[in-house]
Amino acid sequence: MKRSDVNEIVKYSDAFIRSFGYILPPFAYWTPEQMRSDAAQILRARGLGWDITDYGQGRFDELGLFLFTTRNGTAADLAQGSGMLYAEKIMISRDRQLSPMHRHNIKAEDIINRGGGDLVIELFQSEPEGGIDRDSPFTVPCDGISRSFLPGAHLRLKPGESVTLMPGIWHAFWAEKGDCLIGEVSTVNDDRTDNVFEMPIGRFSNVEEDEEPLHLLVSDYL
Repeated sequence: MKRSDVNEIVKYSDAFIRSFGYILPPFAYWTPEQMRSDAAQILRARGLGWDITDYGQGRFDELGLFLFTTRNGTAADLAQGSGMLYAEKIMISRDRQLSPMHRHNIKAEDIINRGGGDLVIELFQSEPEGGIDRDSPFTVPCDGISRSFLPGAHLRLKPGESVTLMPGIWHAFWAEKGDCLIGEVSTVNDDRTDNVFEMPIGRFSNVEEDEEPLHLLVSDYL
């Protein structure tokens, strides 16, 4: 992706989020210099901030996702079972834009349609070895109600609806009937190590620096 495209996505996404009455935290608007400073050390260490990915494929409109991590605990807290054990993101899936099939080893997450179009999620459970189980039915909680699904089912979430995905549940998702604002509430999030994709793709974008960044991305911290 070109940095100029990233900057335009940042501006569009901020406006889209605000249209639903959701305001990003103050550090969202820090300059690149502020985000590189000692004052932002915790923000960088916990991967908080802007995150725009095309999964390294260069087709953001077809295969991509906007994310902003607003809060995140640490692996050390999670390991000892006390402290900040949770994370939160706000995301945007554009109409028919695919976030590809993947699962997590550690993270459990609620995925919530916060508004806009429908959010469609394709679901499978894992085989014992971790691969996709394409034969066995399974259940997941949707807004506190256990629901049964056949492998490869498409769960359609309307605004206000949510699903709880435990570690090992394979999922891909996209929006229909318009761009969708998505909330994610989860256990501690580590996007560097806890994403297992079906296809051999990367989690972050390769950014071509054709102009100065409006704001740094989480991938700029790495």
